[in-house]
Amino acid sequence: MHHQGSPDDHAPAATADPDAHPVAAPSDEQVRRGIEAMYFAYRAFTSDPDLILDQIGYGRAHHRTLHFINREPGLTVTALLAVLGVTKQSLNRVLRALIEDGLVDSRVGSRDRRERQLCLTDKGAALERRLSQAQRARVRAAYHAAGPQAVEGFRLVLEAMMDAEMLARFHALSEPAPDQHRTAETDPVPASERRTEAAE
Repeated sequence: MHHQGSPDDHAPAATADPDAHPVAAPSDEQVRRGIEAMYFAYRAFTSDPDLILDQIGYGRAHHRTLHFINREPGLTVTALLAVLGVTKQSLNRVLRALIEDGLVDSRVGSRDRRERQLCLTDKGAALERRLSQAQRARVRAAYHAAGPQAVEGFRLVLEAMMDAEMLARFHALSEPAPDQHRTAETDPVPASERRTEAAE
């Protein structure tokens, strides 16, 4: 359940290293340009999967759900809610569509029968892979162009922007399991199953 935390709960998690050399505070212009760069980078990052999602009547909420279920097969609905930070009602709408379309399998929990554990079907794994391939290629190309030092700096900036709870959830993500599915050659969601409404 989402709760209103104190201001300290949402403060940047990173702290200054007392042994580090002092760094000049960024100017307002640098901060503004950084915010604008993040905005346009996010547009580019989501543009490729958005084209696929639009064709099958899904939205980014469906993509995020597929991503994290693929990241941790057997993830419970409760854990997925915590990772996504959305309401149970909104997640239920997305899961209902993915389950009805044969992309996600919902099973009784192995430890707690009151829980539901989520896994991607072969069809769901094929769609997730198709959606993420272009994003991985874009990030990989950017990493290669920027170099390892910039990549590490980029990660540090992102982690410093997370509040303590988000940073803990990020670090708690398990190592991805070996890929157990082959890439689908064709569209994993046929036209007959396309939806006209997508969650944003």
